[in-house]
Amino acid sequence: MKMRRITFLLLFAATHIAAQDKGKPAAGSFPAPVNFTSQQDKEDMMRQLGIKAMRPGPSGDEKAPNHANNDEALANPYLDYPDALTLKNGKKITTAEQWWKQRRPEIIEDFEREVYGRVPKQVPKVTWVVKITDKEFIGFTPVIAKQLIGHVDNSNYPLLDVNIAMTLVLPANAKGPVPVLMMFAQSTLPAPAQPNKEDLKTINDAMKELLIKEHPELKQVFDRYPAYQPVAPQSSGINPFAPRPAGDLPAAQQLIADGWGYALIEPASIQADNGAGITKGIIGLVNKGQPRKPDDWGALRAWAWGASRGLDYLATEPMVDSKHVGIEGVSRYGKAALVTMAFDERFAMVLIGSSGQGGTKPNRRNFGEAVESLANGAHYWMAGNYMKYATSESVFGSKTANDIPVDSHELIALCAPRLTFVSYGVPEQGDAHWLDHQGSYMATIAAGQVFKLLGAKDLGLSNNYKTEKMPPVNTGLLDGQLAWRQHDGGHTDAPNIKYFIKWADKFIRPQAESK
Repeated sequence: MKMRRITFLLLFAATHIAAQDKGKPAAGSFPAPVNFTSQQDKEDMMRQLGIKAMRPGPSGDEKAPNHANNDEALANPYLDYPDALTLKNGKKITTAEQWWKQRRPEIIEDFEREVYGRVPKQVPKVTWVVKITDKEFIGFTPVIAKQLIGHVDNSNYPLLDVNIAMTLVLPANAKGPVPVLMMFAQSTLPAPAQPNKEDLKTINDAMKELLIKEHPELKQVFDRYPAYQPVAPQSSGINPFAPRPAGDLPAAQQLIADGWGYALIEPASIQADNGAGITKGIIGLVNKGQPRKPDDWGALRAWAWGASRGLDYLATEPMVDSKHVGIEGVSRYGKAALVTMAFDERFAMVLIGSSGQGGTKPNRRNFGEAVESLANGAHYWMAGNYMKYATSESVFGSKTANDIPVDSHELIALCAPRLTFVSYGVPEQGDAHWLDHQGSYMATIAAGQVFKLLGAKDLGLSNNYKTEKMPPVNTGLLDGQLAWRQHDGGHTDAPNIKYFIKWADKFIRPQAESK
């Protein structure tokens, strides 16, 4: 009888496990990830598209023979940009309802298919885990800092792991939920708390004991230096008598001092910033390690997707005002911040730092970086279809930037009527001509008509991008929900942080802005 019972239990267990595993791929049935170089990935996409030859991108070196154009007289070969308020059938958009139901979906479709790629319908779920919760200080303000990991479910393709790294920092003494600026940056704690004197003594006593047990000869060394501690106390970095440094405080300190929180989300933990990594990361996980198709998402859209998953988590934090979360980035991450804001309407504001081509710079401008630059050198940021517009020979002939059905002003327009701040520096300090400041200003001007249609205020000027002149450096156009400011620094948005905070407060926290 006992043997029959054991046999029954074993059979039950085997049946139960088989039922759990039913429908799951067997081990070893997964295709191995493709390991392309960036060049091989580009060539594979060219083959899929039927492209035989592409025009090379211009050089960023102004002394090179093929240097990028920086002559305004040659900058506008394509004078007419697509009208953000005209449907494909030629009908004009005159109401907010027409924008939301008709024109906006058209623009999104074009951007997804031809420029940034589509996020797949079945992207695995992200589960957030708090790895560390720490009481820290930023300046003299106490904060609660959390390091988080967003584990992406890889049960359908366990050969790849994707774990999104994010840090959340909130003022400890806030009386209610606070706005948060999410920034594309390395996920690090601001000032990890250190053990007090008593706890540090306990740690050192234990370490000495373990070291002597493993290496008895060390007892004589410790006896000769009785005051020595294996782990020395670390300075908090706060000196109340130190003079205040010249210039602005770091962005994190400015945000916390104003009663905001911030989050740092690490792009590389979502998707690698190279073509060789396109079959890894979240794109590779969804594609089961295989190369992309022409309208699949690129890294910019993947980083934006990751930011949206970060916002999913922030919405669960009681001390985060999830209705007032912004997104920020500089350079390639400025592009990603704009893409995030354009496609995810839950983000309330964006600070777009020096984003250039693929961001606020018009594709149709022949100034600095060009479509050919991204299509050849950073094709993995974009959808494969974007490469068509740098093609000189293919099964479909030759295409140029003027053939792209949408342009950057329409990407900015997708942010309307939410708070949208476009930031640049100056070439003299390293924010190179390559970025096309004038073109980005033109795109911001052109986007303004959509902000107006939706009841928001734009830059306060006409929307004639062909005639409006860029304002002087350090002259902000900050009265409306659409804002522009070119500071006198370099390739950073740091000098504009204080202006961004005050500008955003005016709309979301008027009581704070009036202090």
